[in-house]
Amino acid sequence: MDDLILLNKPMNMLSQFSSEGEKQGISTLLSAPGYRIAGRLDSDSEGLLVLTSYGRLQAYLTAPKHNTWKYYYVQVEGQIDEQAVCRLQAGVQLKDGPTLPARVKVIEPPSLWQRTPPVRYRAHIPTSWLEIGLQEGRNRQIRRMTAHVGYPTLRLVRFRSGPFKLADLGPGEYVRIPIPDDMTSFAQSSQRPRPRARDARNPNSRQKK
Repeated sequence: MDDLILLNKPMNMLSQFSSEGEKQGISTLLSAPGYRIAGRLDSDSEGLLVLTSYGRLQAYLTAPKHNTWKYYYVQVEGQIDEQAVCRLQAGVQLKDGPTLPARVKVIEPPSLWQRTPPVRYRAHIPTSWLEIGLQEGRNRQIRRMTAHVGYPTLRLVRFRSGPFKLADLGPGEYVRIPIPDDMTSFAQSSQRPRPRARDARNPNSRQKK
């Protein structure tokens, strides 16, 4: 298990192996005994999940003290202005405290897959796309941040977590990659978690040589 799994989590899927009610878990896409998710996404968010079998490596990718940047494509309702972008960059005051400074910029619409279900559009209200980088991961943080400055989030896709990128993975697809050389020390001294699923081959898998 000396590898990582990069998965493109589809819309309305839980960031856990098990399903709950009508919402499916990622075990419907892959089977990965002994792996855990390093940084979850809300069910209504999409994009990159990193799975590792090493506890210390999981902590390195998720603990705020390690300052791991995670990047998102964020579509918001309205034509966002420079003042709102500056407020997001500086940090905003949420109910659970101020957010850390973020990396935020307005971008052209990224080349993404069609979301299912599609984003609701209102013909008389424009939308904007942002690239947002965070070093923390509170519950629904980006959605609360953009709402706080007056621009509700319509779509949220994580495309990078630390050095790991979503690249060309489609929704539900995943790839196994070797642990990078500069992270092997975390793996070698880690305690592996107990297996949580049975191993099996899956058509969603892409093997990376």
